[in-house]
Amino acid sequence: MILANNKKAFFDYFIDEKFEAGIELIGSEVKSIKASQTSIKEAFVRVINGEIFIMGMSITPWKFGSVYNPDERRVRKLLLKKKEINKIHEIVKQKGFTIVPLNVHLSKGYVKIEIGLARGKKTYDKRDELAKKDQKRDMDRSVRESFKG
Repeated sequence: MILANNKKAFFDYFIDEKFEAGIELIGSEVKSIKASQTSIKEAFVRVINGEIFIMGMSITPWKFGSVYNPDERRVRKLLLKKKEINKIHEIVKQKGFTIVPLNVHLSKGYVKIEIGLARGKKTYDKRDELAKKDQKRDMDRSVRESFKG
């Protein structure tokens, strides 16, 4: 079950490889995420000292929580195997690659985040993608109209 999605990531980047990671959460953050009170639109991922972190992810404080609710945009650690972190770090060192959060979802009751190794798209790539989407929409529309009439 997808709780938060980053549609813009697929428009701005070519996603080469995807990884599923756990998120280190504190207290009532899990309840807020399960209530879909989270956003990863401005979030980004960094590898720091052999560990991987997500920054800019917004989790609205749980309204029934105490005064000790964690900060909305705090840095959260992602839980991946060391081998996967090293692989991601080696690829990101190459020019043009970055790590983007794709979605937050539930997997067997646990909150997981899907991250992707991405290369930035150029403006003309984005225009081509929009043109293809428009062509497909026009084709579907004409097919629907031919069946109606």
